[in-house]
Amino acid sequence: MRFMVLVKANKESEAGVLPDTKILAEMGKFNEELVTAGVMLAGEGLQPSSKGARVRFQGTKRTVIDGPFTESKELIAGFVVGSGDARGSGVLSPSFPERPAASPEGHPGSERCAAAVAR
Repeated sequence: MRFMVLVKANKESEAGVLPDTKILAEMGKFNEELVTAGVMLAGEGLQPSSKGARVRFQGTKRTVIDGPFTESKELIAGFVVGSGDARGSGVLSPSFPERPAASPEGHPGSERCAAAVAR
């Protein structure tokens, strides 16, 4: 099974401010341990929503909306895609590097959805 851990954005990440060098080093070490263990398949930080876009669906109409987006509680600053169980693999654990005002959340992948798309 695959999972995705989402790291929520905050005012600093939306302003394009990187975490301090200590936190970046801790995140890098943590990610290296996950890669070495064969858990982390992909992951990276994301640019602020001002550089992004959304697609709004209204019936058959599609509208592309350029950022920035003001609903900061819904914004993502980074992600990790992994193999296994997010909790069991240690990704979502007390050892996750501290990011002030960020609360990582894990979501298991949907094998049924992946199988349906593959058809």
